Amino acid sequence: MLKQVEGSIAVAEAIALCRPEVVCAYPITPQTHIVEGVGAIVKKGELENCEFINVESEFAALSVAIGASAAGARAYTATASQGLLYMAEAVYNAGGLGLPIVMTIGNRAIGAPINIWNDHTDAMSMKDAGWIQLFAETNQEAVDLHIQAFRLAEELSCPVMVCIDGFILTHAYERVDIPTQEEVDAFLPPYDPVQVLDPADPYSIGAMVGPEAFTEVRYLAHEKQRQALQLIPEIAEVFKGVFGRESGGLIHPYRTDGAETIVVALGSVNGTIKEVVDEMRDEGMPVGSISVCSFRPFPLAELRDALSGARNVVVVEKSLAPGLGGVVASNVRMALREAPLPVYTVIAGLGGRPITMDSIARVINGAANGELPDVQFLDLDEKVVAQEIARAAETRRSGPTAENILKTLAASGSGQY
Repeated sequence: MLKQVEGSIAVAEAIALCRPEVVCAYPITPQTHIVEGVGAIVKKGELENCEFINVESEFAALSVAIGASAAGARAYTATASQGLLYMAEAVYNAGGLGLPIVMTIGNRAIGAPINIWNDHTDAMSMKDAGWIQLFAETNQEAVDLHIQAFRLAEELSCPVMVCIDGFILTHAYERVDIPTQEEVDAFLPPYDPVQVLDPADPYSIGAMVGPEAFTEVRYLAHEKQRQALQLIPEIAEVFKGVFGRESGGLIHPYRTDGAETIVVALGSVNGTIKEVVDEMRDEGMPVGSISVCSFRPFPLAELRDALSGARNVVVVEKSLAPGLGGVVASNVRMALREAPLPVYTVIAGLGGRPITMDSIARVINGAANGELPDVQFLDLDEKVVAQEIARAAETRRSGPTAENILKTLAASGSGQY
């Protein structure tokens, strides 16, 4: 059913259609409306056989989900930013135990300084925790990916994060097709867990493992990710057959045929990139783009094939590896190790800074002309940065960087983007 609805509420309705048996809730911006939405559905009695548990912290939220999943219940939770960091130990535990928990990440920057707006730093901090990570480009895809995530998690017995851009998607109102309960039931079978704690057949989970077996245990977690590379597109194809639309999968190439410069990105920024690609194509410039839906596992072979005809690759990413540059770009370079191409890293949208069509067009032109540096910070105020570097060089007690920059921007009258 088509509805004009906030992204968070659309996701909440999709979660309820998946019939979770335990939902663990702790609020943190910008994912709060999701768990509130699920809570309202449970309170109205529209989701039967579901225990909605208000916990005291993000760490508790995932810990309770771990216990519920280990006991044989379909479990769900959501978090963002510092909340994901607070549950970091439990994130690794869920991944190591191979528990099929689904968790929404309302992607948000990590402080200090405090910032509640969108980037992908939180998801990147947990990229190696053994979870599958799927990134939604639109609210429709956010709905669809959650439905696919439960099936994927349960077929592999592996936890899945569905990453949706905070505010840009979570708080945006747009038309979304919410499926019926019958459609979801036809796609998502009843939960049949691989491992269940049973008093009649007791065993330990998460027990001590020494050097004699730890490598093999970790390898098998790696093997699950390898299996997911095949299963993710298979599930997307089944989804298409049931719901009549394409959604999910590993990557989404856009106008890449004949493209000499291809832009690679995660999440909602792909909408802006596609608009730029369309305009530049109309002007005769051979450009295209690829939206990466599955960041973990990373689709090395599929991306290599999709980039095979390009001469330049521009990776636009909303995260930064200080001292290195781009996290996503490093993975793209791995995909191209046998067919090296220039891969330019463009750090953009940190802390919610707007990514404009004009800025994207400039970096595409720069890459096409061989004028783009290896790592570029999109729309960086170099004057402000130079002033702060000079301040730090002039005095030992130069003060906190964030507050100094805010004062400089206020003095110049350019503190708002």
